[in-house]
Amino acid sequence: MFEVTVSDHMMVAHSLRGEVFGPAQALHGATYVVEAAFAREDLDSDGIVLDIGQAAEALHEVLSDLTYRNLDILESLAGLNTTTEVLCREIADRLAARVHDGALGVHDLTRIRVTLRETPNAWASYEREP
Repeated sequence: MFEVTVSDHMMVAHSLRGEVFGPAQALHGATYVVEAAFAREDLDSDGIVLDIGQAAEALHEVLSDLTYRNLDILESLAGLNTTTEVLCREIADRLAARVHDGALGVHDLTRIRVTLRETPNAWASYEREP
């Protein structure tokens, strides 16, 4: 199994519903380092998993829809509690859609894993088949 990871970052505003979130129930900002890992069983004929530049561009485009936005008012996230875990899934799903659309130039990936790091000591991940 081979894996290539690209990273970027995003800054968002949101609030979280539920007493468990304490003061984070109020509107607040969050900055995330976002990593997207793409895996496949074997390398292609060029000796790569996928084009790193295309992967980085796809991640940046996905994040540009969320960056500097108030997630509480985005239609695509309506009704969701935008926890770090939920955001991981949302980004992974958007990347998978780009794989299906051919934007990454590969169709035989076996896994996409998205990790959001809030601090050096706290992060969440979600992985799915493309």
